[in-house]
Amino acid sequence: MGSGTNIGRVRGLGSAGHGAHHWIIQRVTAIGNLLLVMWLLFSLLRLPNYEHELMVGWLSSPLVAVPMMLMLVSIFWHLRLGLQVLIEDYVPDHGIKFGLIIFLNFFAIGGAALGIFAVAKIAFTGVAV
Repeated sequence: MGSGTNIGRVRGLGSAGHGAHHWIIQRVTAIGNLLLVMWLLFSLLRLPNYEHELMVGWLSSPLVAVPMMLMLVSIFWHLRLGLQVLIEDYVPDHGIKFGLIIFLNFFAIGGAALGIFAVAKIAFTGVAV
């Protein structure tokens, strides 16, 4: 091991330096999720009923479709960040950890893309998926 000092043995083994950025982005997406979900609830409560034709017409508006797409991106990004921390903290095997994070990235990107496609299809064509 050597006869170096304690600080000499641990030098370079500290923080990777990017944990604070991850923490800040997770908090920003949480605030974005809160605001966008509150917008969704209030805008749905203002509707007279929830029939299919009315909902398709409502979602066809750009003032509804764009925040809905932003909400999908924010929710799936927040999901990815939170589950990545969970995987990094509780999966001990590095190979399994790597595979799970790759799967998580595909799942988050795929889920957000599928949701955005559904909203875009309704917004551009007026036809539900």
